[in-house]
Amino acid sequence: MSVGEGWRSEYPFESRWFGVDGGQMHYVDEGAGPVVLCLHGNPTWSFYWRRLVTALRGTHRVVVPDHIGCGLSDKPQDWPYRLEAHISNVERLVEHLDLRDVTLVVHDWGGAIGSGLAVRHPDRIANLVITNTAAWPSARIPTRIAMCRIPGLGALGVRGLNGFAGAAIFMASEAGLSANAKGGLLAPYGSWADRIATLRFVEDIPMQASHPSRATLQAVADGLKTLGTKPMRLVWGMKDWCFTPMFLDEWIARFPEAKVTRLEACGHYVMEDAPEAVIAAVRELSPR
Repeated sequence: MSVGEGWRSEYPFESRWFGVDGGQMHYVDEGAGPVVLCLHGNPTWSFYWRRLVTALRGTHRVVVPDHIGCGLSDKPQDWPYRLEAHISNVERLVEHLDLRDVTLVVHDWGGAIGSGLAVRHPDRIANLVITNTAAWPSARIPTRIAMCRIPGLGALGVRGLNGFAGAAIFMASEAGLSANAKGGLLAPYGSWADRIATLRFVEDIPMQASHPSRATLQAVADGLKTLGTKPMRLVWGMKDWCFTPMFLDEWIARFPEAKVTRLEACGHYVMEDAPEAVIAAVRELSPR
């Protein structure tokens, strides 16, 4: 589908860049006060968090990076695009900005990346808001995602036809997306080269023990227990076909003290279907 420019009215933020492994990482840094760090997944980018930034920048400092290969960040064609590198890049940004007492908000791949940050730097993380994600190896993968991992066919569908990001704007929201939302979510992914990370994230799901990212993800999972004393809110779209309520149950088993908000009518894109629920969770954990 063609992408118009109307989405820019919903993303009126100053762009900033920081050099990391893989090139220049784009990020948003708006407001002042208690720090909120938001990490997106695949195939979204910082635009996904726009309503949270707008709602909180008057009372908080909201930092939202685009992972390398995503959004407005550089999209190198020969970078490894492994979980370890994404975690390391966020670590560098957090240390560069000296972010402390952070309320960490994560979604999709941002859950594994953000959890990696949190278990390595628990002293910098005050609270966590977890939305439709996982941070441990799983034996389950939806068929429609598994198909994107088939050599040749996956590249054709994801990079050639934009079949991952393009399908997500219809399949990841139960409420349906506005034209501006569709345009914004698709804007950075207009060509084969632009969609490099969209495919690499799918390929980096470590389904086998021999996968290059399996040890990294297992170390993150093993480290989650060190976060047990930190206040946590689980905000879950219950109609998510990817990170189903089974994943929510796993978070609850690991963090039985976490407060849970089940959004019965919401899909994977929680910030599109019910942004107010995530914003409320952040405000509850990090009042100004």
